[in-house]
Amino acid sequence: MKSFFKNVLANIVAIVILCAVFFIFFIMLLVFSSMGNDKSVSVKKNSVLTINLNTNIIDSPTEEENELFNIGNQNKNVLVYDVLEAINKAKTDDNIKGISIEADNINAGLTQIDDIRSAIEDFKKSGKFVYAYGNGVSQGSYYLGTVAEKYFLHPAGMIDLKGLATEVTFFKDFAEKYGIGIQVIRHGKFKSAVEPFLRNDISPENKEQLSTLLNDIWKNTSSKMAMSRKIDTAQFRVVVDSLYGMIPDQSLKYKLVDKLAQKSEYDELLRTKLALKEKDKLNKISLSNYIKSFSSDEKSGDKVAILYASGSINNGDKYNDIFSEKYVKYIKDLQDNDKVKAVVLRINSPGGSANASDEILFELQKLKKKKPLVISFGDYAASGGYYIAMAADKIYSEPNTLTGSIGVFGVMPYFKDIANKNGVRSDIVATNANSAYYSSLNGITPYGVTQITRSVEGTYKRFVHFVTQNRKKTFEQIDEVGGGRVWSGVRAKQIGLVDELGTLNDAVKYAAEKAGLKSYKVSSYPKRMSAFEQIFSNLDEDNISARIIKNKIGKANYEILQQITNEKLKSEVKMEMPYQIKID
Repeated sequence: MKSFFKNVLANIVAIVILCAVFFIFFIMLLVFSSMGNDKSVSVKKNSVLTINLNTNIIDSPTEEENELFNIGNQNKNVLVYDVLEAINKAKTDDNIKGISIEADNINAGLTQIDDIRSAIEDFKKSGKFVYAYGNGVSQGSYYLGTVAEKYFLHPAGMIDLKGLATEVTFFKDFAEKYGIGIQVIRHGKFKSAVEPFLRNDISPENKEQLSTLLNDIWKNTSSKMAMSRKIDTAQFRVVVDSLYGMIPDQSLKYKLVDKLAQKSEYDELLRTKLALKEKDKLNKISLSNYIKSFSSDEKSGDKVAILYASGSINNGDKYNDIFSEKYVKYIKDLQDNDKVKAVVLRINSPGGSANASDEILFELQKLKKKKPLVISFGDYAASGGYYIAMAADKIYSEPNTLTGSIGVFGVMPYFKDIANKNGVRSDIVATNANSAYYSSLNGITPYGVTQITRSVEGTYKRFVHFVTQNRKKTFEQIDEVGGGRVWSGVRAKQIGLVDELGTLNDAVKYAAEKAGLKSYKVSSYPKRMSAFEQIFSNLDEDNISARIIKNKIGKANYEILQQITNEKLKSEVKMEMPYQIKID
């Protein structure tokens, strides 16, 4: 017995020591990572600003998540606003002679690519060169790369140029097969976020809006690619339909590229362009490092604040996504900050909780009474994302922003059939007539359906009311373009859901003008979390398991699963958009 206890104690001590060693190693890793991120960067003469695979372009600091053992990549996450500022600075930087686009797969949203593309177009006015090189090139990367004056492709490479398509997955038969009941209440025939639970095929209304949306976006992007490559639009359509980009020789023949070249040959072309001697080194500087090479003093002077609202809208106080308690605090801080003279709210959200959206809108309305509030839309500004924009002095949308989706729904799953098949039943004892109007086993009562329907309808009317106030239109006019329908930014401008088509920079300039500022700094909120804060704020069991599941089944499917399994989400009235459009 004494020997047994000795062995147990020895094992416990060994585990404790191992954990201590791991913890010390982990802290040292964090410290060295932070030290590496703080290094200053100098720009050498005759440098080429390079957009490569290692650049992860994000819309908001809250999108910057470090995986537990992936700390070293933190410095490669760059805000799209910083990217645009870097390209603008490079235009007049004597040390930067040109831009090289070398990203086969660009980690950026469609509107972000649009903005970067426009910034590079402006950069070209300086007379400096822009070249692009690809190997296995995604459609989004090619869209960006076509802004270059010359495009080079690997002799065994390919361009995944194919147009846009969407595939909608349906779960109605799956739910019925396994005895899962799903009660859906919605307002808006176009509110298709819940269609996967109701149908086995796409509805005519959803097909109509998806077709219009995809064609609007493709018309905008394809026309820019065709124009840059000097290809007739009809011919470009043939090239895309025929998948000529998959074959290098056909890519060259049909003018998708200028030359087939190995990567080392491409680097030699850059050296020639820079007039380098044989012994001279080819100096490339990444976007992330170039951004580090310059900084602005945020301690003094008048400011225009950019408040980033990226991700789904929820109740709570977490850092990632848009959590109402956190954002109410951010808004109040900006309202009370005398140095902040105007605020730009950058929205990149498909919506979420109706309650949380309403909380945020209320605080934004109070902020607007004290200082100018201008809205800039990113990839998405739909449902709750559009709702919180209704406090704006002015709304800027990107041409390809998914906009609107003025609609409301509720999803209530229940498991009576599958439970009964497996011998599980329940009886209810209650104090009042509707104490158990909803249960996960028995579903929702008829009176419960009536009341939740009233709640959904009331929330929709409240939604439309705020839109009519901001857009200066009647209920009937907004209802006609509402009903849960999603529009491209171009059409949103045409029907009056936004004021202008423009970038985040355009919104910042207008906010400064409205505040009467001639000289100002731009500050970003919320502030970026340190690597240490990010990791330890995400170490709880729910976050770890959620990440594992999300990585396995994909983000879109995970969000559908959340509607069925997450207690906080399945009982809420939702303002949410179902689409994610990517130009992959």
